[in-house]
Amino acid sequence: MSPIQASSAVPVIDVRGVTRRFGSRTVLDGVTLLVERGELFGLLGPSGSGKTTLIKLMTGIDRADEGTVRMLGEPMPKLAMLQRFGYMAQSDALYGELTAKENLTFFGALYGLKGERMNKRMQAAMAIVDLEAHLNKAVSAYSGGMKRRLSLAIALLHEPELLVLDEPTVGIDPVLRQSIWRELGDMRKRGTTIVLTTHVMDEAEKCDRLGLIRDGKLTATGSPEEIKRQSGSASIEDAFIALGGGARA
Repeated sequence: MSPIQASSAVPVIDVRGVTRRFGSRTVLDGVTLLVERGELFGLLGPSGSGKTTLIKLMTGIDRADEGTVRMLGEPMPKLAMLQRFGYMAQSDALYGELTAKENLTFFGALYGLKGERMNKRMQAAMAIVDLEAHLNKAVSAYSGGMKRRLSLAIALLHEPELLVLDEPTVGIDPVLRQSIWRELGDMRKRGTTIVLTTHVMDEAEKCDRLGLIRDGKLTATGSPEEIKRQSGSASIEDAFIALGGGARA
């Protein structure tokens, strides 16, 4: 459990009464959620539950119909916040005709990186995802899993104080997935706040706190142990089902 939960500091993510509709469909319904500095917070929910929409509101990609969203004390969306957080979308946003190095250079420039620092960060980020040998390969020649890894490297590139990851390990082999989670754990120890969505129950167990989301509503929040106690379950998977998560994550 993160020791900073009782902190009076401004939350890194502050979502208050957020509702988002698409036509007649309510995708998020009055969601309120706080994420404190240094936490590794996981959003767990079935497809269509509203996880990705909530992530898009947090990062300023989308706007709420009702309620407020603040990141690091600033109202979202706000373009100037781009350099303060790293974002990995569910779908890879890469330039296939460019090499991995060219993609990293482009996104690094958006983050204000250049020169020797850019080169060092590029090497470090690609080492984390085990792609150093493919730096000069066109992204169009990458496999799906390699594209996911490159997307993660881009999100890590500028050592952001907040990392927002939408299903970061989908399509990544188990050995590399463990390596990535070790790095996320190390980043958290260094003070990086991490918010991620996952469908993988053992990944949910690694989070400081979880938010269970179903039909656009948070059905439970708390540490994995708190959620298991609340539901009277022995596992997160059973707790997820008991607390309204449905039969499938």
